[in-house]
Amino acid sequence: MANIINEISRTFSEYLILPGLTRKSNTPDAVNLKTPLVKYKKGEVPKITLNIPFVSAIMQSVSDNGLAIALAKEGGLSFIFGSQSIEGQVKMVMEVKKYKAGFVESRANLTPEHTLEDVLALKKETSFSTVGVTDDGTSCGKLLGLITSRDYRVSKESLTKKVKDFMTPLSNLITAKDGITLNEANDTIWEHKLNNLPIVDKNGKLKYFVFRKDYDSHKDHPNELSDAKKRLVVGAGINTRDYEERVPALVEAGVDVLCIDSSDGFSEWQKDTISYVKEKYDGNVLIGAGNVVDREGFLYLAKAGADFVKVGVGGGSICITREQKGIGRGQATALIDVAKARDEYFIESGEYIPICSDGGIVQDYHITLALAMGADFLMMGRYFARFDESPTRKLLVGGNYVKEYWGEGSNRARNWQRYDMGGKDNLKFEEGVDSYVPYAGKLKDNLDQTIGKTKSTMCSCGISSIKELQSDAKLTLVSSTSIIEGGAHDVIVKDGKN
Repeated sequence: MANIINEISRTFSEYLILPGLTRKSNTPDAVNLKTPLVKYKKGEVPKITLNIPFVSAIMQSVSDNGLAIALAKEGGLSFIFGSQSIEGQVKMVMEVKKYKAGFVESRANLTPEHTLEDVLALKKETSFSTVGVTDDGTSCGKLLGLITSRDYRVSKESLTKKVKDFMTPLSNLITAKDGITLNEANDTIWEHKLNNLPIVDKNGKLKYFVFRKDYDSHKDHPNELSDAKKRLVVGAGINTRDYEERVPALVEAGVDVLCIDSSDGFSEWQKDTISYVKEKYDGNVLIGAGNVVDREGFLYLAKAGADFVKVGVGGGSICITREQKGIGRGQATALIDVAKARDEYFIESGEYIPICSDGGIVQDYHITLALAMGADFLMMGRYFARFDESPTRKLLVGGNYVKEYWGEGSNRARNWQRYDMGGKDNLKFEEGVDSYVPYAGKLKDNLDQTIGKTKSTMCSCGISSIKELQSDAKLTLVSSTSIIEGGAHDVIVKDGKN
């Protein structure tokens, strides 16, 4: 007969965290929310560490380049949705990678013999306001000058004017030598009141630009998640069908990490996809996998080579997998089970494989519960879909502003590639709905509040890091009546107008 597990499958709302001793040192600014994104061996440092434990879901209605930029600036990461053309996804990845602070490779360059018409066309194509003038028109040619909007006025007669006749020549530019630190470059910018500083090598060839605006941005976003070249970090979702074409294009575009987007992670298709990526790139390309809900699923993907494993089936706010197919598990129970397997695997193998809790978050405090139950970071869709930076339309419905939000398992998404069971380009039935979420404003404002709540809870537990939360937090089951007790009750709540 079937293996029947009689343990109740539980959700986050069935738990609370018990307070611990709050020491004088337990203040919100002392709480560290850094967490590993990808696996590492004992004694080593992970290749990517998140500054906050949040990534955005691999969904059309959530994770485009706009959301990816906004979240990376706050210390998290987005996985740009893969249910689009390879060219479209690559373009989004490149948009994030070129939006960076620090040393910026020039992506808009011309020769002195080009014309103003060429300048305008290039600016329209790239959206860059600064054009480097080099001897060969490349990003690494010998620097001869610069063009900004202050160097020309557009008229019918001026369109044929050559760049060399209106550019700011090298003799009038302040430059710096390659090897200068970012702090030194910023000091030069401020000392000379510059908008940008070209960085050249010993032969006078253009290497980078450093921009004043990036310095201002970095001051406003101290947790910014960036790579060694100071570019924002970004992920991308892939499927188990066209990965041999999609993955090389994404790697060429500079993607930092991949994640398989699938309705069921416990599959041979995922193992094949992971093997392809690891073998083709000699283990140097990072890839997460999932979703799973138990020990067996985690171990299968861990041994297949996954750099992190996603946990959760059917717990998303727009997911109807459980009612359609009868598979899944309560998110809290799934997470606790997989976290235990993760810890045991670390002891046995010396390799720590982070787990990502995907789904089941309704209230902000559920985030802290998920981390206490063992999640290293959380993937959220509904949470991020509410913000200005998400790609969907803001609408006025019933007197309230909302944003559109639909599941990858819905007919609207048409994401048949995430179903690893063969079949044609159609969905036989839906596993996601098309919906609205209440509009909430800017990502930063909301994220600051959520992080504030998480840090406050950790302070009340006498805890200052996610690792401490995982090892030292005390959780208790709650009854349905105690849940009622925990909210406002036995009073008449004012509606805010009185």
